Amino acid sequence: MPAPFILSPSLLSSDFGRLADELAALEGAGLRWVHLDVMDGLFVPNITFGPPIIAAMRRRSKLYFDTHLMIERPERYLAAFREAGSDLICVHAEATVHLERAVSEIRRLGAAPGVALNPATPLSQVEYLLPQLEMVLVMTVNPGFGGQSFIPFCLDKVKDLAAMRRERDLSFRIQVDGGVSPDNTAALVAAGADVLVSGSAFFGHPPYKERLDVFQAAAATSPT
Repeated sequence: MPAPFILSPSLLSSDFGRLADELAALEGAGLRWVHLDVMDGLFVPNITFGPPIIAAMRRRSKLYFDTHLMIERPERYLAAFREAGSDLICVHAEATVHLERAVSEIRRLGAAPGVALNPATPLSQVEYLLPQLEMVLVMTVNPGFGGQSFIPFCLDKVKDLAAMRRERDLSFRIQVDGGVSPDNTAALVAAGADVLVSGSAFFGHPPYKERLDVFQAAAATSPT
């Protein structure tokens, strides 16, 4: 099975005027991953940053860059995001006609491939690709903006995905993004989530080491 619980703070909720400092603070607090939300204003109603900013951050950080592409036709930019320093590249099942081709290209480029599913998108959209994936991202809010509330039915979706993984003896990670906080961390880990993305519920509560400890303590209360 995948490695124990990982917290991947969403840089979307950080201070964009101090990105290098924020990355250094995350490393200093003991974080290993950082979640990079890339938005194009088309797939979602917001615009964030692209490969040049990621490349600049890569020069200043050794964190694992967990890059979430919320963009239309992501296959156009996979090489650029890999060259910028993305370690994992996650594309949306809803954003590309040729999902398997995109997943295969991500792996060919040397990055870990992931696929994200919006809250109402069924797991059937990705089930045949599961053996090729390093991660499946279950969106627990509709993507585009930080600070939204967790959609309750998504917990069952995480449980169903974990059951698929167990029944098929696969090892992809399950990531959850949207409305994640210490209050629901135990339930998500118990449901089968391995990687939790948290934005405002993390960055809004410095110092980061203490906030990481709070999440880890919450995860430790999970019956799994």
